[in-house]
Amino acid sequence: MAGERAASATLSAASAGKAPRTERGRKTLRAILDAAAIEFGEGGFHDTSISGITRRAGVALGSFYTYFDSKDAVFRALVRDMSDQVRDHVTPHIRAAPDQIAAERAGLMSFIDFVRGHKEIYRIIDESEFVDPASFRAHYTTTAERITQRLESATARGEVHSDSPEVLAWAIMGMNVFLGLRYGVWDEDRSADSVADVMASLLARGIGVS
Repeated sequence: MAGERAASATLSAASAGKAPRTERGRKTLRAILDAAAIEFGEGGFHDTSISGITRRAGVALGSFYTYFDSKDAVFRALVRDMSDQVRDHVTPHIRAAPDQIAAERAGLMSFIDFVRGHKEIYRIIDESEFVDPASFRAHYTTTAERITQRLESATARGEVHSDSPEVLAWAIMGMNVFLGLRYGVWDEDRSADSVADVMASLLARGIGVS
């Protein structure tokens, strides 16, 4: 299922009418997105060039325009792609958890783990606020919606209590974002497991049913 979602996300990343039709095309598109993540992560949007992306991806310049209309287009696609990658990485861990507090703990721990391997995500997402505000907003609103849905289901099961699941979802997402920045990007001086323990304890005392 995760593999199917990843393949679907890769297909939808291309500009309108330019989705790859072959496995080779999908691999080329994936290579361009991965190269773009490194280029934008290292140099930022304005200092990154299409030629730099294609050189890093090891593909011809024409291959870029087979799938993307412009640098702006690949940047927008990359923001969506990275958001989807986070979702696909953390979702299995969340679903495997025995209850909602454990699920939020697992979500944070797997998010920190993802960030440590993809530190460029913070620069790219932050820069999208100015390069493409719609993508920036979509990244956070869709993430908050997923957390809200989890909390609503957990409240119905009697695992947590919350009169305002949407507000709480944004609060949890805010904690995750800044804990990921501190312990995933700036430094790795604490284990993701121990950081998640602290957050889970806070949630258990704040919204857990005693």
